[in-house]
Amino acid sequence: MRASDAERERVAEILREAVAEGRLEMEEFDQRLDSAYKARTHGELEPLVRDLPAAGSPSASPAVQGRSGSAARWSERIGKPATSGGAFAFWGGFRRRGNWTVGRVFTAFAMWGGGEIDLREADFEDRETVIRCITIMGGIQVTVPPDLNVEVRGIGIMGGFGENARDESVPAPDAPRVRITGFALMGGVGVEHKRSKAEKQRLREAERERGRLEKGDR
Repeated sequence: MRASDAERERVAEILREAVAEGRLEMEEFDQRLDSAYKARTHGELEPLVRDLPAAGSPSASPAVQGRSGSAARWSERIGKPATSGGAFAFWGGFRRRGNWTVGRVFTAFAMWGGGEIDLREADFEDRETVIRCITIMGGIQVTVPPDLNVEVRGIGIMGGFGENARDESVPAPDAPRVRITGFALMGGVGVEHKRSKAEKQRLREAERERGRLEKGDR
């Protein structure tokens, strides 16, 4: 039977859960994910997740239950009232990080100063978000989780506006889309894909739990 797009996305979600829990190495995850999106039938999809628990199933490791922030399902982080729609720094700095809700349009300005925008533990007012970063002789750093859908389109004038390498970044199908735009004049705007400390700790705990379960099966 032919596989649908929804079925391919379901398999992709199971694979993402598995790599987050430490059940799959990144190389194997990439291979299986590529095969999932190329699959045309159920027979091609089923072997890719035969040895993995379904996403959200009781058989999944307890370490992945009750997550929050960057470890939570994206559907739980979208549609909340915005707590901030902008930030301003002049001869100083601003910081938006931790548990906060990004407005559908967020404008950040820094002149002779700097700012930090951290989306790893943030919620979102809307599935489509625009972050405008404007800096003059200053700097703004934007940090995003690896599974967020991010598009960077800014201009650097005697400065820089860009993002770091995205080798391990795999946007989740249900993640919000964030477009980062603006300009940097004699300054810089940088976008970094990075897991939070809480997420790294969760992955370590999941790996330890996986090791205990494997020892118990022997």
